[in-house]
Amino acid sequence: MNWEEAANGFSAMGSEARLQVLNILVRAGEPGLTVGDIQQRTGIAPSTLAHHLKFLAAGGLVEQEKVGRSTINRACFDELKELANFILCECCVDMNGKAANDG
Repeated sequence: MNWEEAANGFSAMGSEARLQVLNILVRAGEPGLTVGDIQQRTGIAPSTLAHHLKFLAAGGLVEQEKVGRSTINRACFDELKELANFILCECCVDMNGKAANDG
């Protein structure tokens, strides 16, 4: 993952509503949820929810699959793991030689 991809992913999560939707999809697991199920759990208006889902999908964090007349939305767990690894991959590397209590 490069800086641009990471920035796009983090940007897609850049609102409270999108974080809420993403969290609901993470909790739902691999089966995912329909737009109606997400709307029922969040109370977000359908047109606003569609906008948030489109933004999350464009950021690579949600995949959408048409099944009959419904659209199933799923969190992209691999992408979310990559984002977490991207931001944490250099955790504490500047701590060399510094005592734990040096503040």
